Amino acid sequence: MECQKTNWKDKVVDLLYWRDIKKTGLVFGASLLLLLSLTIFSIVTVTSYIALALLSMTISFRIYKGVLQAIQKSDDGHPFKAWLEPDITLSQDLVHSYSNTVLNYVNCTVKELRRLFLVDDLVDSLKFAVVMWLLTYVGALFNGLTLLILALVYLFSVPVIYERHQAQIDHYYKLVSTQIKDAFSK
Repeated sequence: MECQKTNWKDKVVDLLYWRDIKKTGLVFGASLLLLLSLTIFSIVTVTSYIALALLSMTISFRIYKGVLQAIQKSDDGHPFKAWLEPDITLSQDLVHSYSNTVLNYVNCTVKELRRLFLVDDLVDSLKFAVVMWLLTYVGALFNGLTLLILALVYLFSVPVIYERHQAQIDHYYKLVSTQIKDAFSK
């Protein structure tokens, strides 16, 4: 089975390049808030607070709409009727599609790890060992949540910065790489 790429890639690129500012801002802000919350509270506490906040908003809105209907003597019905009626069950085809995609990625990852750990290619395994050794130092400096926060900020900022200043960045990158090559050749 060959590792395949899916079409959600374009949506992720659009999100990271801030094509739709409202959607990207919402995803970035919510993700950053969640990760920052997890640095202070446990995942159980954060999940409970999010659920309570959402429940408070929906209950308040339901009561507000009920009072408005009573005052105006209207018969608008339930304010969330549009969201209560649609069928939200997952189809078997959709679940199979996603599980096949996940299974494909898991199998590719397991094959690659087997190849690296059982030294199919000595150079690749040594590179992997060096990366793992460097990650021990990174792990000593940062915890996992800090790395996730830094990765999130990096993902939502670097592509846009590069897109806007590509000529200058490429120019300075070329200068630096030339200097490094000259240093190594000496």
